[in-house]
Amino acid sequence: MQPDTAVRKVLIHRLGSLGDTVVALPCFHLIARAFPNAERRLLTNFPVHAKAPASAAVLGSSGSVHGYMRYTVGTRNPVELLRLAGEIRNFAPDVVVYLMPMRPWKAVKRDLLFFRMAGVKRVIGAAGQQEMKLRFDAATGLFEREAERLSRQITELGDAGRQDLANWNLMLSEAEHQAAREASSPLNGHPLIVCGPGTKMPSKDWGRENWRHLLGRVDANFPGHGLALVGAMEEFDIAEHAALRWTGPKVNLCGRLSPREAAALLAHARIFLGPDSGPMHLAACMGVSCVIPFAGTGLPGVWFPQGSQHQIVYHRTSCAGCALETCAVAGHPCLASISVDEMEAAVSRAMSGEPGKSTITVIS
Repeated sequence: MQPDTAVRKVLIHRLGSLGDTVVALPCFHLIARAFPNAERRLLTNFPVHAKAPASAAVLGSSGSVHGYMRYTVGTRNPVELLRLAGEIRNFAPDVVVYLMPMRPWKAVKRDLLFFRMAGVKRVIGAAGQQEMKLRFDAATGLFEREAERLSRQITELGDAGRQDLANWNLMLSEAEHQAAREASSPLNGHPLIVCGPGTKMPSKDWGRENWRHLLGRVDANFPGHGLALVGAMEEFDIAEHAALRWTGPKVNLCGRLSPREAAALLAHARIFLGPDSGPMHLAACMGVSCVIPFAGTGLPGVWFPQGSQHQIVYHRTSCAGCALETCAVAGHPCLASISVDEMEAAVSRAMSGEPGKSTITVIS
C-alpha cells in the first residue's frame, strides 16, 4: 500500500501493559508509514489512578502516537461509554486500526458496532472471524506470536516487517541512553548480564530461591561480568535476594529506570534473564538473547519474545493456556518443574552464541 497522505486522523485501539505495547511496535511503525500526515491517537487502558497509560512508558516521545484516549477495560457503564463515544466523535478519525488482544468474535462485533455509533466509517484489523483466529504450526508445536498475529491483521496497510529489528526501534533519546549509562556506572564497564526476576503475576513467578541459585552458577561459570537487576520498585527485594550469590560487580536498578531507560541499558547486555515480562520484551526488541523459564499460563509461542536468538524453557502441562494470574493447581507444575540445571544449560547456550531454542517439555 502506498502512503495515504489524505488521511488526517487515525485512532489505534490497543489495550494492555508494557509487554502488550512492545509486541505491537512493528504495527505502530507500519501505521506511521501508511498514514504519514495523520494525527495518531491511541485508545488504551490507563492503570487505576494513573495520569498516563502503560503504553506511554514504552512509546514515549518516539512520535509513534501523538496522544492517548482513555478506555476503562470491561466497562458497561453507559455514562462512561457515552463519554468515550463523544470523545471519538469529536476527534473524528478517518480510520480506526484495531489491534486488540485475542477475544471472542462476539466481543469484536460489539466493538465494531460501538465504533460505528461513534461515527467511524472505516476499521482496519477486524477482517473476519476466521482470520482473527490464532494459528498453530504443527511442525514446531508452537502457536503464532502475538506480534505475528497483529501484523497479519493489518496487512491491508502493508508488511509490518516484524522480522526486521529496525521495525522494533523505540527511537530512544540521548537523555535516555545517558540515564542508563549513569545508572550502570558502578559496573565499571564490565560485560553486562541483566536480570529481571520479578513479576506482578504469581503464576509467572519462578521463585526467588531458583533465581538466587541460578545467578550464583552464572557468576561462577562466567566470571568477570557485571550484573544489573531491573524491574519495578516493588521488585527491589526479590532482586536483592536473587543476587545474593553474585560475587562480581552488581547494581539493583529496580524502580530507578523508566522502561525506555531500561531498554537503553539492555542494549548493552549479553543476555537477559527473567520470566515472561515487559523487560523480556524490551530486551528482545533491543536484539538481546533472552533466557526464560516460561510459565504455562499462555499457549507455547504466543508470548515468546520476538526473534530467533532466545532460549525458552517451557513445560507443557495439561492445564497449559489457563491465562490465570494465580495458579490454581497444587504445586504450580508448569514452573516448579523447571529446574535450575535446565536454566543453567540454557544460559550456557545463549552465552556461547548457539542458535535460539524453544525447549517444549510435556509434563504429565
